Amino acid sequence: MTGSSETLKTIIVDDEPLARRGLRLRLENLGGVEIVAECGNGREAQEKILELRPDVVFLDIQMPGISGLELVQLLPREELPQVVFVTAYDQYAVEAFEVSAVDYVLKPIEEDRLELALQRVREKLGSENLAAQREQLLEAVADLTHETPQALEKKLAAGELGGNRYPEKIAIKDSGKITLVPARDIDWIDAAGDYMCVHANGETHVMRITMKELEQQLDPKVFQRIHRSTIVNLQRVQEICAHINGEYHLVLNNGERLKMSRSYKNKVQHFI
Repeated sequence: MTGSSETLKTIIVDDEPLARRGLRLRLENLGGVEIVAECGNGREAQEKILELRPDVVFLDIQMPGISGLELVQLLPREELPQVVFVTAYDQYAVEAFEVSAVDYVLKPIEEDRLELALQRVREKLGSENLAAQREQLLEAVADLTHETPQALEKKLAAGELGGNRYPEKIAIKDSGKITLVPARDIDWIDAAGDYMCVHANGETHVMRITMKELEQQLDPKVFQRIHRSTIVNLQRVQEICAHINGEYHLVLNNGERLKMSRSYKNKVQHFI
């Protein structure tokens, strides 16, 4: 493994190309890293980590197929690199990582926090207790997945590791407070600049996250994008009103009217 003063061999794992590009640019700007691979899914990352033996992997937690947490458990213990998890704020994951000193960065990634993560990686690589650190990492991840590596291996072999699991609650951090909003209670979501307004049970919660990142946390069987800046809970739609310009207006059971743009009109089939 690389010493604390040498260049860190790094792999970026995220299913979003723009997210990978953004992280790459920030890492290159900080310097002291060599990005040896970028991977768009867990299976590809598993192969590259075993092949290239990086010092550190920046690993997105929520990915279709094999999640970041599952990937860590599927790697041979002795092959585990330093891992910095990347998350769009999952309260339970963050709390577990803080308790066990597992490092993470939040999306959208701030350069100062990224620099601190690299500093911690170098400190860990320079220490003599790498085996203990690996155990600590695996324990934290096992607490979150509630699965053993052996069980995950069986699921992988059987093709049962899919991307169909979505959190029951969305963790919304605002003004130093965390609100857990049950996904089933969300009526609709709209964008306001760099923030998302989550409307649930007559209240509006504001969170700093991209529309794409939030969309990935929601079950597409229940939530669908109807506009570049709007996601709706299909179960809340009471009426669909067509307009001569090709647009639709959706009337929710609370009386709210939402515009469905022409580019999303194929989504009407989800309401029928």
